[in-house]
Amino acid sequence: MDLGLEGKVAVVTGAARDVGRDIALALAAEGAKIAVNYRGSEQAANEVVETIKSNGGEAIAYQGDVADYQSVQSMTDKIISDFGQIDVLVNNAGLVTPKLFLETSPDEWHQQIGVGLYGVIHCCHAMAPHMVANNGGRIISLAGDSARIGESRLSITAASRGGVLTLTKSLAREFGRSNITVNAIALGLIETAHSDKAWLDKYRDRIVKQYPLGRIGEPEDIGPMITFLASEKASWITGQVMSINGGFCMPG
Repeated sequence: MDLGLEGKVAVVTGAARDVGRDIALALAAEGAKIAVNYRGSEQAANEVVETIKSNGGEAIAYQGDVADYQSVQSMTDKIISDFGQIDVLVNNAGLVTPKLFLETSPDEWHQQIGVGLYGVIHCCHAMAPHMVANNGGRIISLAGDSARIGESRLSITAASRGGVLTLTKSLAREFGRSNITVNAIALGLIETAHSDKAWLDKYRDRIVKQYPLGRIGEPEDIGPMITFLASEKASWITGQVMSINGGFCMPG
């Protein structure tokens, strides 16, 4: 199936590893040119770029801290200078520090909300004008099911993710007139190379029982839905929260 992504420019935040890496590779496989954002993992980001190029695609790595608006604006300017446009924004960057609420500190609140919520706001505010100018685009933000159901030890993360979901719906109403769709993905637990393996091994059986499909998610489970929402095939889908969660959460 031709998803119509050939030649489109897609920005993926936090694309150096794990879920972001797989999203970048999935979009590149459909012909999109990829702006691979990273904050500190330069080597890993460059490896993603080289993988895409070795498969015949186009990609450039861009350092930028999504929690810093000036950093995002500078990165956006560089992407426009290099590629000339931005068609797709995937807000993937996140920061999770699992702790009971009373064990958290104001600094931790600010860090998690700075990346998880303000990071999305910053990227949308800096990049959406280029989509408006082109009368079209896709914004897709990754959150987590904790935003909808709450979760122990993830109170601050859940709060920032909840903000992303309501921001998604509001921007969908505002940007629809410019042919820009805005959607969110609510994820279940995704096991990555950087997951807390000791914790997962200790509680795996208990965790898996919460998933009707009988397994924890993997990074490659996410890319197909992202590529679809980024495509022309999804041109009448906006303001929605799509679940990729193995059945963990089934909202009405």
